[in-house]
Amino acid sequence: MTQNQDFSGRTALVTGASSGIGAACAKALAARGASRLFLVDLDGPGMDALNLSCEVDAVVGSVADEALWNDLEPRLTGLDHAIVNAGIGSFGTIADMSMEQWRRVMDVNLDGAFLTLRAAMRAMKDGGGSAVITSSSTGVKPIAGIGPYGVAKAAVSHMTRIAALEGAPSNIRVNAIAPGGVDTNIWESSDDFKRSVETQGREATIKAMASTTPLGRFATSDEIASDILYMLSDAGANLTGHIMVSDGGFTL
Repeated sequence: MTQNQDFSGRTALVTGASSGIGAACAKALAARGASRLFLVDLDGPGMDALNLSCEVDAVVGSVADEALWNDLEPRLTGLDHAIVNAGIGSFGTIADMSMEQWRRVMDVNLDGAFLTLRAAMRAMKDGGGSAVITSSSTGVKPIAGIGPYGVAKAAVSHMTRIAALEGAPSNIRVNAIAPGGVDTNIWESSDDFKRSVETQGREATIKAMASTTPLGRFATSDEIASDILYMLSDAGANLTGHIMVSDGGFTL
């Protein structure tokens, strides 16, 4: 293997692939030579619209569905890379949150990440490989009003470290990215965000939200994808168990 970010001939799995960070990662992998991509998302048309220049196996379904992974896992044998990215947002205080709301977020953001990573590591066991999990700066810095999201992201960061230890003997590297604000459609699940967009527009809303970040802006999906592909690639061959915080200084 050469020490670069060339993915020629490699196979990779990307979850949450239809939009945002997942879509940016899928496009970047295809552009850098990946030969086959396994994409998982609830949005089938969104995955089809990516129009990638490599072989694509698009699987429509929830990452929290164990049956999906039982069916897909045999096809993943020999997998080189995995981006464990699928996730949903949550808004509301812990005191006001129902168990149903709590479990909905944990189901996708934690249980789904576990099922994805488990399948990927099993597929990489004989040949080695690398995985990157999408965590969040809110798993590092506590933020009020997003309880289950922050808790789940803190948990997947620790899962990353445990998986890195367990995977090392099989030459499997596991790292995580902890973005700050990223301009993706995950914000659309917030009623406050929707109200702000209605009154002042999306661009002004994102700009106002980014004012709490020292660099004064949110990242793009392409910028986060670039960080992910560095850790995923041979260029990051000495990284494992690392949580890369890419947040414009938000956690300072």
